[in-house]
Amino acid sequence: MRLSPDRGGLELRTMSNVPGPPTYRSGNQSVPPNATATRGEARGTALQFLSHLASEVSSGNVDLPCFPNVVIRIRSALADPQTTIEKTVIMVGAEPRLAARLLQTANSAAFNHSGKPVTDLRTAITRLGHQLVQSAAMAFAVQQMKDEQSLRSISNALRELWKQSVVVASICKVVAQRTKISADEAFLTGLVHGIGKLYIMVRAVEKSGEFGQPELLELVSAWHASIGKAILENWGFAGEMSEAVGNQDDRERSSKRRQDADLSDIMIAGLALADVRKLPAPRVIDVHGIGAFSLLGLTAQDCEEILTLAGKQLGLLQEALG
Repeated sequence: MRLSPDRGGLELRTMSNVPGPPTYRSGNQSVPPNATATRGEARGTALQFLSHLASEVSSGNVDLPCFPNVVIRIRSALADPQTTIEKTVIMVGAEPRLAARLLQTANSAAFNHSGKPVTDLRTAITRLGHQLVQSAAMAFAVQQMKDEQSLRSISNALRELWKQSVVVASICKVVAQRTKISADEAFLTGLVHGIGKLYIMVRAVEKSGEFGQPELLELVSAWHASIGKAILENWGFAGEMSEAVGNQDDRERSSKRRQDADLSDIMIAGLALADVRKLPAPRVIDVHGIGAFSLLGLTAQDCEEILTLAGKQLGLLQEALG
């Protein structure tokens, strides 16, 4: 399936007659990369590389160089109902740069609506809540990776991926505010939707001599969602969030026998609207053909309002998260 602008709107084109790809396992979930065999030695090598990554993460081995371990420890701790605020404060405080990031986020205009300054970690963590603490921790992790010397060759790509992730997160948050789904959960899901791409890019650095960037990029779009889903499952993210990341490109996802929209619908709609946002004005938003828009009850006018509101918040969010 391909999404492309057409006369200012959205056009869905379904790719058919494509051989079925191999399927990997991630815990109790399948990981089906929608990739097919390609021609050419470079593309074949890239495909083999991605196949290895999919198999690796499916087996529970997530090897992401330069990704701060403290971010995963915080994620695990916050997922444990037995974790106290004191334990979280100690864990965050052990990494001064992360502590500074959390304080900066808690004091930002995007999240400090009272205007009262926060000076201690306990208050900052309490104010932000679990989902936004994880969002700030992810922002810290990406910043560290962008500054890592060994990843200098992809620093611009990482920066662009993060900028787009903040855009998608902002849109997902506004969409979720129209539903019963947690806006903070939708925001975090949007923020990590590209974790599969990040994983592939970072791991590909060491393989740069074996295949070119065009060959890799050609295949990434077909594999990143499944790999991202498996990574989040292994990191202990909620099932709904992992599923949403895995379903993000399924714009023909069936809405039959479902009365209420879920986090996957918000993710799909958020990405579609992020694509629309890139179109030059005047733009026409075609909501037909994507079940998520129907389940969310979004009209073209609703979508334009969502983009306007998300755009107003975007500058503050980028300032808060870097």
